[in-house]
Amino acid sequence: MSSVVSNWFGANFIKLHPLLQKLHLKGGNLEGTIELEFGRGLAGIIGLRLAPKIGLPLKSGSVDFEVCISHAADTLSWVRKFDNNHIMTSLFVPHGEYPTGYWSETTGNLSLELGVDIRDGGWYWVQRKVKIFGIPLPLMLFPASHAYKRISDNLYEFSVSFTLPIIGKLVSYSGKLSAIENA
Repeated sequence: MSSVVSNWFGANFIKLHPLLQKLHLKGGNLEGTIELEFGRGLAGIIGLRLAPKIGLPLKSGSVDFEVCISHAADTLSWVRKFDNNHIMTSLFVPHGEYPTGYWSETTGNLSLELGVDIRDGGWYWVQRKVKIFGIPLPLMLFPASHAYKRISDNLYEFSVSFTLPIIGKLVSYSGKLSAIENA
């Protein structure tokens, strides 16, 4: 069995934790409670303005979270649901192959070019470029995204944060999720 993800990683796919391999061969649904946090001061104000543009609720603290991960022949899809009603859909398209290739993630009018590092079986995104309405922007003008997914205690652990130089964290969300077994 193969998928768009295993094909992109090639022989390096086995470096991912077996549960990440399973998720990215078959797809799946994950759920749990995450922590959603906004920065302080100006960073928090910017984070609150950014949140609805990318599908995040304006609520700090514990939030119910679900994600459905699916594959097509040439795309990876993530549909995230925050607090049972805020939906963030991302479509990932692979370019090249690991380790020099990248994934383009599109959420609304925003597109990120993301490389991948594998560390201790985890998948760490590396932001390379940002585009809005297809127009490239200098990375220094856009919040940097820092994200990873890994397995901890047989749970899917992830973290996503957006920061700006000097002012710091705008918004972040993270947590540990359980796989929902299909009956």
